[in-house]
Amino acid sequence: MKAIDIGKVHIDWLGHAGFRLRGNNLVVYIDPYDIGGYIGYEDQADVLLITHEHFDHCSPQDIQKVRKSTATTLIPTNCSLQFRGDARRIEAGDVLRDELAIKGLNIEIVAAYNIGKSFHPPGEGVGYVVELEGLRIYHAGDTDLIDEMASIEADIVLLPIGGNYTMDEKQAAEAVSCIRPSYVIPMHYGSVEGTDADVDLFRKLVEKRSEAKVIILENNRDS
Repeated sequence: MKAIDIGKVHIDWLGHAGFRLRGNNLVVYIDPYDIGGYIGYEDQADVLLITHEHFDHCSPQDIQKVRKSTATTLIPTNCSLQFRGDARRIEAGDVLRDELAIKGLNIEIVAAYNIGKSFHPPGEGVGYVVELEGLRIYHAGDTDLIDEMASIEADIVLLPIGGNYTMDEKQAAEAVSCIRPSYVIPMHYGSVEGTDADVDLFRKLVEKRSEAKVIILENNRDS
């Protein structure tokens, strides 16, 4: 399957680390990349979240394709790309809720970084926890298994499993055990060189360690 409804939230995996979330009459995109075809207005972003500046997460041509002129875009403070319209700089630790909520959407910005490798140093990128239709959805960004995950509360987690640049299957399964969500969707594997992963291994590891349901989605380019 290419998408899933969990509660009142509709989740589309767009491939790699890209997702489209629907709920509360809002369309939320996270890290759109290599999106084929035309995106109609009703499918474009009311809120756009960018985790970091790497080409496969902050793609100007894909951002232009999915972003409404009225959209609010959140980007890390050190991202050099400039945006027109409502674009706001954020960093890990920011909490946008209540009067600071984005179009009524509560968003927490959390840490995302590598340990023992230099692809994603601390402070360069972020992850997001979005509260949508009563569910807390955590998009980890490009990260290893980090101590900060122990404080994350989420019903649904979107975790990289491709290794090399991020967590691999084993580390991601440990992250699931730490966060204890109800659902987990793997991402960031199979589409960029160096991100091969074994989703069956990931599923087995999660099932051994937690009660979370693993959902394997086909990305939007799969036949």
